[in-house]
Amino acid sequence: MKKNVKALAKKGLTHGGAPVVVSTDSLLLLRRTIMSCFLWEDTFYEDGESIAKRIKRLAAEVAPEHVAALAIEARDSGLRHAPLLLLVSLAKTGSGRKDGLVRTTVERVIRRADELSELLKLYWDENGKDASVSGQIKKGLAAAFAKFDAYRLAKYDRPSEVKLRDVLRLAHPRPNQKNADALAKLNAGTLESPDTWEVALSTGADKKETFERLLREEKLGYLALLRNLRNMVQAKVDRNLIMKALADGRGSDMVLPFRYMAAARACPEMSGPLDDAFQDRLRRNFRLPGTTLVVVDVSGSMHSPMSGKSDMNRMDAGGALAAVARGICEDAIIYATAGSDMARRHKTSLVPTTRGLALADAITKMSGPLGGGGIFLTQCMSFIREQHPDVKFDRVIVITDEQDCSGSADQPSKAPLLGRHNYIINVASYQNGIGHGNWTTVHGFSENVFKYILENERAKAMDELIQTDAQLL
Repeated sequence: MKKNVKALAKKGLTHGGAPVVVSTDSLLLLRRTIMSCFLWEDTFYEDGESIAKRIKRLAAEVAPEHVAALAIEARDSGLRHAPLLLLVSLAKTGSGRKDGLVRTTVERVIRRADELSELLKLYWDENGKDASVSGQIKKGLAAAFAKFDAYRLAKYDRPSEVKLRDVLRLAHPRPNQKNADALAKLNAGTLESPDTWEVALSTGADKKETFERLLREEKLGYLALLRNLRNMVQAKVDRNLIMKALADGRGSDMVLPFRYMAAARACPEMSGPLDDAFQDRLRRNFRLPGTTLVVVDVSGSMHSPMSGKSDMNRMDAGGALAAVARGICEDAIIYATAGSDMARRHKTSLVPTTRGLALADAITKMSGPLGGGGIFLTQCMSFIREQHPDVKFDRVIVITDEQDCSGSADQPSKAPLLGRHNYIINVASYQNGIGHGNWTTVHGFSENVFKYILENERAKAMDELIQTDAQLL
């Protein structure tokens, strides 16, 4: 098995034409692909099938324990399908291990009952329907069944190519006191229809009464709440019940920040309570001390949709992350940047000092006035230094898909470093980007990217303290 542990300097280009330092560290490349990936979905420059092929190729080159850790991290960050593909790869590279790595990783990654059948389908898609399933995969699936009661099994017991009953009969999970009856009914095909809004409405139940009952009984998940806001408003559901559910925030920690924006656009009448819920979420979060410069890429490629079924794009995700930054940073100065890549000119503009969803919307609306072409990191950083000559930034955070247009004369690693710490938050899955060299690259769409930044700086501070103490001894 091949394992690259060192990044070698090889010249390459972004899709915008700027030079990059291409890493040959398979783990680094796999991480940048996975953490910003909605599996099978096309991006602005690359189709989803190519991205999936790269994931499988890189996962085969990475040590199994690293693949396992990345799958868990990706699931913790709110991604669902990409971690399952990693599990399929892990079944191959970790098949000979005796420490139960594959089994325990499968158990930890699967959080919803439908992921049981989705994983098995991916496994057979990759290996053939007649292929025997890895014993460790079977054991992981069996262990994961213990998480789900009758309600959760029935909710996702849907007609599909691979059914939950297929997984049950393959994995042979050991029944426990909580799910023994449910597993028996699943095997027999006699599970009662779950009490969900989809089932209730499909049987002709009154929409207003159904949503109000589910809200009172706390049976509506937070993502389902956000996605159904417009339906509930149109049905004249009690507004107080909706606002209480939004404010309670039960299950909101697994909802990506841009979902609030999507809900507000679909249901403007509830934008105020949504914004309150979003900012309450940020107030409950950790804090980043000092002064932070945040730069959001609003170039043309950032208009790439998050998925084929979504009206949200990667610029929306970037705007939501900027709103998160303003909410958790002690002091934040935020810019948007793009430019005309044909004329090789950049434009960078200060974002209004708003907060929450208003800030996110303001950023997404700045693409047109700024040109919408590409991102020019070198010129952008030079411009901002001129605007704030006396400010000592504790950190600089650039939120981008990393497809720089700075040109052959401006190596991205030479872009002025304005902060004590300098980060790229990557929101796309491209192989090459500007986040190498002197920048620390973080990948993803959730608050976890900022948690990584905080932990990284704490670790560096501890290292500096240790080094200082060693010099004094």
